[in-house]
Amino acid sequence: MSRKTILTCAVTGNLTSRQQHPSLPVTPAEIASAAVEAGKAGAAVVHLHARDPVSTRGSMDLGLFSEIVDRVRQSGSGVIINLSTGEGGRFVPGLDEPAVAAPGTTLTTPERRVAHVEALKPEICTLDLNTMFSGSAVVINTPRNVTEMARRIYAAGVLPELELFDGGDLQLALALQSDGTLRNPLLIQIVLGVRYGAIPNPETLFYFASQLPKDCIWAAFGVGRHEFPLLAQAFLLGGHVRVGLEDNIYIRKGVLARDNAELVEKAGTIVENLGGSLATPAEARQILGLPAP
Repeated sequence: MSRKTILTCAVTGNLTSRQQHPSLPVTPAEIASAAVEAGKAGAAVVHLHARDPVSTRGSMDLGLFSEIVDRVRQSGSGVIINLSTGEGGRFVPGLDEPAVAAPGTTLTTPERRVAHVEALKPEICTLDLNTMFSGSAVVINTPRNVTEMARRIYAAGVLPELELFDGGDLQLALALQSDGTLRNPLLIQIVLGVRYGAIPNPETLFYFASQLPKDCIWAAFGVGRHEFPLLAQAFLLGGHVRVGLEDNIYIRKGVLARDNAELVEKAGTIVENLGGSLATPAEARQILGLPAP
C-alpha cells in the first residue's frame, strides 16, 4: 500500500495512574518531553491532556496546558498538537441523593471546556460525542454542549477530532454534520474497548468503518491488550492509528512499555510489516488539510 498512515500518540490521558506505570508523564515538562520523543519515534500527532502535578489528576488549568504547548512548539519537533477537551464532562451521582454531584464531578460549561483551545489554538482538539457510564462517573456530552464547543473550536481555527465511543455517537456526528454544525470532511477517532462502550473486535470496527461518511478521515484504537491488534485492523481497513500510555501501558503481555516512544516504535513496525508507512508531520498536515506551522 502506498498511502501514508497518520500515527497519533496519546501520551498521558486523565485516568492512567503512576501506580499503574511509574514513568507516566505528569508534569508539563514530562508531558512535553514525552510528546517530543514520540514524534522522534514516528508519531505525527501528539494528543495531550494536562495533569495537576500534585494530585496527578486531569486538569483544565490554562497555565498547565500553556506550558506543555509552549515546550512542544519550542522544541522544534514539528509534531501536530491535539489537545483534549475531555475534562469537564464527568458527573458522579451522590449515593444518598443521585441528583447531587458527589466528589469527583468535573461537569462544567462548554465554554470552560474549550477555553484552553481558544487561547492556545492547537492544530487539532478532541470533541467527545459520548454520553455513557465510565469508571465511577457518567460522562455527559449533550447535543447542545457539543454544538457550542464545536462552534468555538472552529472559530478558533482548530480542527475538531470527533471521538466516537459507541454507535449512538456516530448518529450524533452525522446529525451535526447534516445541520452544518460539523464541517466536511469530518475527522473521526473510533474508540474501542472502554467498558460499556464499543466492543473491541474486528466486527465492531468493520461496522463503524462501513457507516462512516465516505469523505471523512478516520482513525481507530483499542484500549489495553486490544491496542495493537486493532491498530493492525484499522490500518487494513484504510484508517489511521493511535497508541500511547493513555490507552495501554504494556508493550507485550505482562511487560510495561518503557515509554510512549516504545509504543510508537512498535506501532510503526506493525504498519510497515503490513506494507504501509507512517506519515511525517508535514505529510499528516497535508492529509488533514492543516496549514504548515
